[in-house]
Amino acid sequence: MKTAYKSIHAVLLGLGLGTTASHATNGDMFIGIGPVSRSMGGTGVAMPQDAISAVFSNPAAMCLSPMCAQPQADFALTAFMPEPSTTIRTAGMSFSAESDESVYYVPALGVSFPIDDGGRWRFGFSAYGVSGLGVDYRGTAIDNNAFYPMGDVNGDGTPDFAPLAAGVYTDLAIAKIAPSVAYAVNPDLSVGLSVHMDRATLDLGAGRKNDLGYGLQLGAVWKPVKDVSVGLTYITPQSTKFGNVYDFDGNGTGDSLELEIPQQVALGVAWTGLDDRLMIEVDGRYLNWAGAAGYDEFDWEDQWVLGLGVQYALVPRKVFLRAGYNVGNNPVNAHHGWDGMTPVTVQGKTMPRYYYESFRTVGFPAVETHHMTLGLGWAIREDLILNVGWMHAFETGISGSGTFGRGNDVAFSSELYEDSIDIGLTWRY
Repeated sequence: MKTAYKSIHAVLLGLGLGTTASHATNGDMFIGIGPVSRSMGGTGVAMPQDAISAVFSNPAAMCLSPMCAQPQADFALTAFMPEPSTTIRTAGMSFSAESDESVYYVPALGVSFPIDDGGRWRFGFSAYGVSGLGVDYRGTAIDNNAFYPMGDVNGDGTPDFAPLAAGVYTDLAIAKIAPSVAYAVNPDLSVGLSVHMDRATLDLGAGRKNDLGYGLQLGAVWKPVKDVSVGLTYITPQSTKFGNVYDFDGNGTGDSLELEIPQQVALGVAWTGLDDRLMIEVDGRYLNWAGAAGYDEFDWEDQWVLGLGVQYALVPRKVFLRAGYNVGNNPVNAHHGWDGMTPVTVQGKTMPRYYYESFRTVGFPAVETHHMTLGLGWAIREDLILNVGWMHAFETGISGSGTFGRGNDVAFSSELYEDSIDIGLTWRY
């Protein structure tokens, strides 16, 4: 197992994956991978347009999508520009902060090619960042470790203080490598399987911790008529555990935290028309956050996501215009009317509810719901296509309120909006 860990770790680091967090926008999952899928609202379950999104969205589509005509390799880079901010009101005072501004770069690559003479079997491989979330409020007004006077709690004759907030610095990133295989049962039906190998990193202020996770993705694509494709895929839950990552119970010893990538089900329908110049896809996705370890303890609810994508060949086989929209419910439940002194248990460790609420509201504002996307594809030559895309996630917020200490009214609020730019090359060899 140590050898396998080192091998997967080395592959992901060699690709520049797994060491840089960013912000994702369906909970802490990206809406899609690569400039084509992302510029079409994260769609691709029924008819992906490149190898990266085929492996990510539905491995069965490697045998029944436009990119199946010949072997293909894709290389992509996403630049994320998140803008989280937060405000804490307590004891008649207000403290606001903006997270340290950064641009996060997330590379991805994918290949797909036939592995038998008849072309019914196809192998694919993809490596990409799939999830990320975090804030950095260090050095701001809310980064105060000695805000609340607590008296002589330790009995050493000196006053003790409690911090203003938990979750001042959080950094989660998950990258995958996914070898995949697809089989065309007949010209209108394909099935596929991906093996997911995850490298997850989490830093909650006590240093970066790493772990590996594993899972499977199953998929099928069916063409009931010539111009329509229907795709269905299922992803198993995938568990990771981080030791000594945060002192939840305040006893001076770091505690562990298990985080589970939730099981997912997605259904997509795609239609082509106007002599194949127009393609429209609608995808629905279900993410079982409420049943995922780590997320259920922080009261995330299940999420339903709808993606709409359109592609139009302005110049047939040469210039492609793309647009999309992605919308889902906010999975992070808002809490009001709580008593900050009551205890809350997180995976066997007890912490005051005040810091529990701060941690989930300030530290992990995974609240984005609406995303608009645009993109462009240009066939530089017949075997080489340049794709670019842009995504904007509209500002969304979350708030929580209660009391702390001697009845002090307290309130937390966080807001987040995002932009990203994608660029990629498709090589059909």
